Amino acid sequence: MIIERIRIAVCLAKREELRRALTAWIGPTEVQPGCMSCWILQEAKVPYGFCYEARWKTLDDLLHHIRSEHYKCLLVLMDLGDEPPLVEFHVVVETRSFDLIERARNALRT
Repeated sequence: MIIERIRIAVCLAKREELRRALTAWIGPTEVQPGCMSCWILQEAKVPYGFCYEARWKTLDDLLHHIRSEHYKCLLVLMDLGDEPPLVEFHVVVETRSFDLIERARNALRT
C-alpha cells in the first residue's frame, strides 16, 4: 500500500475556496482504480491548513493517478498555498491492528 499525503496551508481569505475545491476533488479520486480511501482533514495546529490523504493499492495505481488529467487540478490547488506544500509518499510494507496493542500491553505485565 502507498499512502499519499499532501499538506496545503493558506491564508484565511483562501481557506473556504481551498476547502470547497478539495472537497469536490475527492469524489473523482475515490473512484480511480486502486484508490482504497481518500479524505481531506483540517489541520489542528494550522487553522488554515488542509491535509489530503489517499491510500493506493499499488505504486502503479498511484503513478497512473499522478499522470492523469485529474491530478493537474491538485497541482493547481497546491499553488494556492502560502508556503510550499508538504508532499509525502509512504510505502507501507506491513499493517498491524489490535494485535500490536495487545502485544505491547502484555509486555507491560511481565
